[in-house]
Amino acid sequence: MTPGPDAAGTQHALHLTWSEARAAASAAARPLPPTEVPLARALGRTLAGPLRALRDMPHYTSSAMDGWAVCGTGPWIIVEPDEPLTAHQAVPIVTGGALPPGARAVLRREYGEVAPDEDGLPHLRLSAGAPPGAPGGGADLRPAGEEAREGEALLKDGTALGPAQLALAALAGHDSLQVAGRPLVKLVRTGGEVVESGLPGPGLVRDVFSYLIPPLVEAYGGILVAHEKIGDDAAEWAAALADRPGPGQDASDGGAAGAEPGPADVVVTTGGTGKGGSDHFRDIVAAMGGRLLVDGVAMRPGHPTVLAELPDGRFFLGLPGNPLAAVVGLATVGEPLLAALSGRQPVEPIELPSGEAFEPELRRTRVIPFRRMYGMASPAAGIGSGMLRGLARADGFMVVPPHGLELAAPVPCLPLPWGRPLGGHAPSSATPAQKARPKRRPVASKDPVDWSALDA
Repeated sequence: MTPGPDAAGTQHALHLTWSEARAAASAAARPLPPTEVPLARALGRTLAGPLRALRDMPHYTSSAMDGWAVCGTGPWIIVEPDEPLTAHQAVPIVTGGALPPGARAVLRREYGEVAPDEDGLPHLRLSAGAPPGAPGGGADLRPAGEEAREGEALLKDGTALGPAQLALAALAGHDSLQVAGRPLVKLVRTGGEVVESGLPGPGLVRDVFSYLIPPLVEAYGGILVAHEKIGDDAAEWAAALADRPGPGQDASDGGAAGAEPGPADVVVTTGGTGKGGSDHFRDIVAAMGGRLLVDGVAMRPGHPTVLAELPDGRFFLGLPGNPLAAVVGLATVGEPLLAALSGRQPVEPIELPSGEAFEPELRRTRVIPFRRMYGMASPAAGIGSGMLRGLARADGFMVVPPHGLELAAPVPCLPLPWGRPLGGHAPSSATPAQKARPKRRPVASKDPVDWSALDA
């Protein structure tokens, strides 16, 4: 039997179960209104309304080939460009070039040749390789409106915007698009003991949240608009959580490029959610007239995760200061909150057979990084609340209920953005050396089985 992550130390008020905390976060917010964003910032967004052509596509009749625009049958007299064509006249044209007035078809370059007539004047005539009847009426033309007519719907409401969709929008004449709202997020990293680079000395720790939290915020539907590092002073906390954008702060959402954003919809803090002398989260929420929606979760790691709502509708999400605990808190409470603000459903757990048996643990859900091994969810190695090795190799979190699990019993699993798909079997890219058998584990050993060296 395996106990899961390291046991909790200081006790917190654990008002909500894991499921209750997710439900509370999901129910706390409503979808944000649609917003107008420039095409350059619309990648990955969702259309709020159909995309329509602002004019005919293409908006002029053009040539589909290099050659000559011609009128009537040949041979043809070559005339100056920009002049209307009459019968038996031609003018050189390139692919995409606008068809001159009077032209009825395009003769491909390989089907024509320019040669002097009996008077020595250059004439265009069909080459020996031209097919019979070339060029037919309307040959090798791209008629105006061939792809779409003005006002025609090109993409439906709710379409996810990728490179092809943005290119289509540009072709249709759009410089910006109306998209579904996504929450603006500010990250506040706390702690005077945190160093930004190099090897930290005794009593100091290296910053990891700068690399861990922003990508997860984006993966869960948020838009990171600010990132701030503060110490442990209460005044620094109050200023950071007030979240008043300064002049020149760039907008990652909203209207025209360069417009200044309002306050973030969600402020995420790391650390300071305990009840020690340097933990100011709850005091600041109270001073701002806010209310606690989640004040601790009956889970480990990540039990001191806190979610608060302010009177103006903004949210504060307080994550624990240990890395794994913070990610568990973000996946448990932050993801449902960001999903609700984005107008989508939270990520649904997927059931997999448990690769370990777990003893009961009264009133606490264990959220454990796991790797999918032969279709089973098996705990990774290095899963203490301050560790990252297990998380770095994990496919997701297995959610072990307080009553424990038998071996192979179904266990709810949350995927991680960097993990392999939890459904089906992903092909392995491991080398033969990487697939070498692990060291044998003594039969009498009581340590949990480490399946992480195996790959499905």
